[in-house]
Amino acid sequence: MIKQIIHLCFLYSIFIITFAENQKTGEQAMDRLSSFWNFLGKHKYLITILVFIVIVGFLDENSILYRIELAHEEANLRSEIEKYREEYRESTRRLDELNVDSNSIERIAREKYMMKKPNEDIFVFAEDME
Repeated sequence: MIKQIIHLCFLYSIFIITFAENQKTGEQAMDRLSSFWNFLGKHKYLITILVFIVIVGFLDENSILYRIELAHEEANLRSEIEKYREEYRESTRRLDELNVDSNSIERIAREKYMMKKPNEDIFVFAEDME
């Protein structure tokens, strides 16, 4: 019986010590939580602005990064359009030249496609690449 009383006292003392330590830890956690809420209360406008900037700048489907990417793609497409316009002008000029002068058709056929008239010999001279 005395052993059981000693054993119960021992368990009770361990319970009291553990409860006191948990209570101190709980108080510290409450102090931390309270200071965190105080910080949020003092800086709520700054935190709201920062969250807005992060959402608009990086997370939104129309974010600033996406807009920059689209502007870069637009510049590339505009340069490509200009290249094709220049190619179109050159092709139109050559077509007009072919429509006006029939000798131009013959010249292009001879130079580009190595065509010849019957009973005609063609000599191709290779130029030195030096």
